[in-house]
Amino acid sequence: RLHSHDVRYGSGSGQQSVTGVSAADDGNSYWRVRGRTAAVCQRGTPVRCGQAIRLTHLGTGRNLHSHRFASPLSGNQEVSAFGEAGEGDYLDDWTVVCSGTYWVRDDEVRFQHTSTDVFLSVTGEQYGRPIHGQKEVHGMATSSQNNYWKVMEGIFMQPSEAFKAERYHAEL
Repeated sequence: RLHSHDVRYGSGSGQQSVTGVSAADDGNSYWRVRGRTAAVCQRGTPVRCGQAIRLTHLGTGRNLHSHRFASPLSGNQEVSAFGEAGEGDYLDDWTVVCSGTYWVRDDEVRFQHTSTDVFLSVTGEQYGRPIHGQKEVHGMATSSQNNYWKVMEGIFMQPSEAFKAERYHAEL
């Protein structure tokens, strides 16, 4: 599970850490899907494959972020949480990579950083203190089995009437 909390990296950017955890009952693993930076995304609008989005950590209000700092354990690209109250910068934007037209709740997806093209990934590197046992989340230049993600739980909005009409009618 994609996880974050108000613990900052001791190297690199010094921004809020983002890690991977396996605990299903962890309140710091909830993220809000939002439109890309400076874009409006109406609640309940389906997310298209290939669409740029932001993921905002519910507990801290910071956005999933990446930049050209080395990650602390693997030396890949650092992924952090950045901004205040959901406002950050263009380095918070991620493209949803999936099959089909829309991101479907039960399907695996990948997230590719729009500015640096790395894929959001988690591998086996584990932190010591103060976040013992949590896995490093980082950006990898190539797609692999380590950068597939799946929604586990959350609040899902019903599609709008316009979307339902689009889905069942090919023409007017």
